[in-house]
Amino acid sequence: MLLFFALCFVGVAIAGACAYIIFWPLSLVHLRDRHPEVRERLGEGAFLKPAAMLWLLGGGYRETRDPDFTGLATPARVALSTVIFGLAGAGILSLWSVALS
Repeated sequence: MLLFFALCFVGVAIAGACAYIIFWPLSLVHLRDRHPEVRERLGEGAFLKPAAMLWLLGGGYRETRDPDFTGLATPARVALSTVIFGLAGAGILSLWSVALS
């Protein structure tokens, strides 16, 4: 039963990854078009760059004061949090099932 729930958490992580793949590139394009100074600070390859992901998770995107950008970045932040939560939950449950057997 624990491994089934672990698999469910993997499914949640996959759903979060799909949402991240949709919203984060849209956010980066918005930054490129309207906020080049923030885009320069994030650097090239910000899609999977750990510093940019931490900036997103920390809510640093709110400093732009652009409601269009925060409307794109907030779902990306929730999606990235969902990926982390899903993978952590799957890992914990799988370790728990190993420990019980």
